[in-house]
Amino acid sequence: MHGSSKVMVGLSGGVDSAVAALRLLEAGHAVEALFMKNWDEDDGTEYCTAKTDYEDAQRVADKLGIALHTANFAAEYWDNVFAGFLEQYAAGRTPNPDVLCNREIKFNLFVDYARSLGADCIATGHYARGVARDGAFELHVARDLDKDQTYFLVGVPLEQLARCLFPLADLEKGEVRRIAERAGLHNHARKDSTGICFIGERRFDDFLARYLPPSPGPIVSLDGRTLGQHLGLHRYTLGQRQGIGIGGLAGAREAPWYVVDKRLASNTLVVTQDQATLANDWLTTPAMNWLAPIPTMPKRCTARIRHRQPRQSCTIGHRVDGSLWVSFDAPQRAITPGQFVALYDDSRCLGGGVITEFGRRVQLPRSDPQGTRASVDGATT
Repeated sequence: MHGSSKVMVGLSGGVDSAVAALRLLEAGHAVEALFMKNWDEDDGTEYCTAKTDYEDAQRVADKLGIALHTANFAAEYWDNVFAGFLEQYAAGRTPNPDVLCNREIKFNLFVDYARSLGADCIATGHYARGVARDGAFELHVARDLDKDQTYFLVGVPLEQLARCLFPLADLEKGEVRRIAERAGLHNHARKDSTGICFIGERRFDDFLARYLPPSPGPIVSLDGRTLGQHLGLHRYTLGQRQGIGIGGLAGAREAPWYVVDKRLASNTLVVTQDQATLANDWLTTPAMNWLAPIPTMPKRCTARIRHRQPRQSCTIGHRVDGSLWVSFDAPQRAITPGQFVALYDDSRCLGGGVITEFGRRVQLPRSDPQGTRASVDGATT
């Protein structure tokens, strides 16, 4: 990370990006910062935090003695991220806007904007590790495996990632806070942001209802019993336990209910008390964003289907239609269409793709998954 290049760091107001900027300065880089606004605060609520975030970012920039630029990418965020986000929810899937935001905004528009200001490269406070080997860029997991954020980077094209520095690669979160405190950064104890960046701490269902109207339909058990009514399939995700809206029922055991299927054709939400029905052991993705040379198939590797999940042993291979299948050694809970699967070879991130189908095999597949196949509309074969 040592050098004298001009680096534009994305400064969010949080402690991670603040320490990223500090470490770049200590490494001898010429550092400037950019605060990105990705959401217009037009609802007048107390939940929008862009103003506070900007004030924190400015205080950090002033403390470090670096210039802070600002850019409003709200229109691009709406067109390239949020519109697709709503479309996927309306189709019954559960998209991951953080992955899309990284691909479309933070490692796309940010890169171009930084270069227009004369920067040689960008830097972020992501917990990830970039490695230059034989003239090529490799993405690896961070030292802090609990905070590792490579899952959120699997949608970013390799050439964009290669233009980024990750100053927190070798640090654990506790060390980051201690470095910030020693440096006198006011935000050293600031709480980590959670959830979708533009929503803040508001109830997600209330936010989504502003854009997707209620579409009530039946809630049924796996054996076909009607148990209640839902408010719209877009409000639920596979494996969900809270907020289903059915309590104790006559003839049912005292156990929680879980979402196991969403049938778009009949607008039906299917629930179960048997968590075993949520376990599946293969999935497919139609298009991979490869961050490494495409390996010879089939290949043994590991995968994640959600952030912070321990990497799971699996075998990957190409299907006849060109899509990729992932066959897990052990069943995975609540594989969810619309989310991403991230693949790893040891510590190196191979890339990722959107999950479209999943199921449970009869035997380990040779060229294609065997057994049941499921998709978000509940179709099986």
